Amino acid sequence: MSLFDAVFLSYDEPMGNSLHARLQRTLGGTVKRLHGVHGMRRAYRLCAEVVDREQFFLADGDFAIDNGFDASAVEPLGEGVSMRVWQAVNPVNALSYGYGGLKLIRRSALREMGEAVDVLAALPGRIEFAPQTAGITRFNQSPFHAWKAGFRECAMLARGSDYGMADDDARKRVEAWMTSHEGEFAAYAAAGAREGVTFAREAAHETKEFDQLNDPAWLRGRFTTAHGDHAVSG
Repeated sequence: MSLFDAVFLSYDEPMGNSLHARLQRTLGGTVKRLHGVHGMRRAYRLCAEVVDREQFFLADGDFAIDNGFDASAVEPLGEGVSMRVWQAVNPVNALSYGYGGLKLIRRSALREMGEAVDVLAALPGRIEFAPQTAGITRFNQSPFHAWKAGFRECAMLARGSDYGMADDDARKRVEAWMTSHEGEFAAYAAAGAREGVTFAREAAHETKEFDQLNDPAWLRGRFTTAHGDHAVSG
């Protein structure tokens, strides 16, 4: 049994129910679910209000945890650390890094979170990046979801990582996203990556434009304008 609470944060992911059940089986006990909250910053902040413990696991609605992940072996966050992020395997380009990964996070840090496009980058305190992989980020559940993942991530990488990632590392990841060719809907992830880089260049002098990356309605509208309504669900 884990020492930590757990929250599954979902919005409109087609596989949300099954991935929530998988997370619950693997972690043991009850995994609370927060679903359909509009606004990413608001959704993350609300996670702090549904848990009873200061430190808790947080999984996005497209995260498929490795069945062998041992929650009982996880050490609590150290002094001054607000979040630990495990790596996740990207199903369309084989990258493994913190994108979409499982998190161990402090409730108090979420309550004190500042403002950033990459919302959790605005947590107070230090962020740890675990070298281990904890699962797969299954964002490629539909053409739209695959496109959205590539668009948001590459727009933020092209803008400049809020986590202080080296430019060369960011460039290599963008290139991998733009050439995605594995798994379902990889072509949409690649298209999203290319369009996200273009968006970042266009919005370089209008920083408020980047807030649109956290607006689900704006993202869906941008996708349908470029790819048509028929491609939203596949």
